[in-house]
Amino acid sequence: MPVRKGAPALLSAGTLCAALLLTACASPAPPASAPTSPTPASTSGDSRPAPGPPAVAANDLASAPVPVPRIPGVGPATQGHVPDGTTQAFVVTGATADSNTATATLYRLDPARGWIAAAGPWPARNALQGWTAEHTAGDLRSPIGVFRIGDAGGRLPDPGARLPYDEDEQFDISGTGFLGEPLEGSFDHVIAIDYNRVPGRTPLDKERPLGDEKGGGVWIHVDHGGPTQACVALEREALRELLLALDPAAEPVVVMGPASALAR
Repeated sequence: MPVRKGAPALLSAGTLCAALLLTACASPAPPASAPTSPTPASTSGDSRPAPGPPAVAANDLASAPVPVPRIPGVGPATQGHVPDGTTQAFVVTGATADSNTATATLYRLDPARGWIAAAGPWPARNALQGWTAEHTAGDLRSPIGVFRIGDAGGRLPDPGARLPYDEDEQFDISGTGFLGEPLEGSFDHVIAIDYNRVPGRTPLDKERPLGDEKGGGVWIHVDHGGPTQACVALEREALRELLLALDPAAEPVVVMGPASALAR
């Protein structure tokens, strides 16, 4: 039986200065006998100019919106897909669109310092053919994007995860991978990526809201020494560290894809 536990105006003075200069040039000089009134500054003996109006530019700067901090390596378009409440982001970055190895880092949002590394970087693997923004079943590419992560499980007992964890013998796997490496133990611990799945269910759940042709069952699992079908794989200890660090209250997400795509 599965075991589950709770779940950013400056004012330009150039035009104004030019206008004032032109006006001065066009005005006739006052008669020599015409008396002039002393300015408050000359009356007081102070040669400094009278103070001007308050600095509007300074006020504008003070009220300007604070820029939203961005995750390292992540551009504005990708960052825009990260939910406002998210304070944990697991970033998996491939060198190119066709690479099947990657680097993975867990970041957390610090109120004072912005996004900082919390764990990693770790070596990672992804699908045999690399990455795609339009994943389909069997294309041997990992989906590019920002996806929530909130459910975990595995063949082995819960190591102390805060995510809901399902221990089930159905996570057992055998056979060999693309390089002839044994797959046994790959699903000892897994974290479900919310790509074409129903959140809040065991990673074993096979319902595909976008349809079976869009693939599914995309997990973060134990590295078996070769590329994956579509998943992300980490070395065993790195996966356990990630699993223990993820906090449902932080609304964690995975941000995954080649560097060029994530930087948009």
